[in-house]
Amino acid sequence: MAAPRLQATVNCDMGEGYSLYTIGDDEQLMKTIHLANIACGFHASDFSIMDKTVRLAKENGVRVGAHPSLPDRQGFGRREMAMEPDELTACFVYQVGALCGFLTRYDVPLNHIKPHGSGLRDDGARHRTRARRCVCREDVQSVLHGSGWNMPPTSLRRNGRAFHSRYRYEASRRLAYSELSAFTEWFADLDYDANGKLLITKKHDPVPADKVRERVTTVLETKQVTTVAGLLPLPAGVQNLSICCHSDTPGAVEIARAVKSLVDVHNDTNPS
Repeated sequence: MAAPRLQATVNCDMGEGYSLYTIGDDEQLMKTIHLANIACGFHASDFSIMDKTVRLAKENGVRVGAHPSLPDRQGFGRREMAMEPDELTACFVYQVGALCGFLTRYDVPLNHIKPHGSGLRDDGARHRTRARRCVCREDVQSVLHGSGWNMPPTSLRRNGRAFHSRYRYEASRRLAYSELSAFTEWFADLDYDANGKLLITKKHDPVPADKVRERVTTVLETKQVTTVAGLLPLPAGVQNLSICCHSDTPGAVEIARAVKSLVDVHNDTNPS
């Protein structure tokens, strides 16, 4: 029997403005994605922006995830920071708990948790372990359940040094709640090096829409990722892929529309 075809979603980091300052056209982007990762105040956003972004997500039928970060607003959460495990856990509880307040207000479930920034994502196994522990600790899960979280969310799986990494966020089997599931995330508007490591830039450069379409078509049809040195396969067994389009990439709305169009056609013609 043939292996199941890849299924995909489109996600975007949202609500990343502050006060009167905005990054990205959230209103238009909400019409072109499946999942919104909403900033929780420590790298961007504030209470008014979180409120508005959750409301926009509900109006557009978009699933909502928390996008917590290290407390580094000046560096947009992209710098490394030394924090004790308990301190980092409290940092996550504070941010995700704040978002859960707005989710409760609009009767929207928490769908997933996506840690923000290279300080929690791409700087090696030590940092990925920190993030995993902070999401999966039993005290964190119970706080989130107390905030109206009725079912365990997924967490976007990051690909560390290379796409072949088997790392995933998952809850301990000792927990009373269901295991925290995960799915792989890939970035359509950023480059990867020859080993499959994401090349993070402080400011995202423009990417031609045709180039994005080519990358997306390649990963959907062949399960291979475009790098600066050629193609790399996705990890074996990956059947669910979430494609990220950043709200601060120039032409983000056009890019997200193109990606979602390709994803929707692919999913419709290749049902799971």
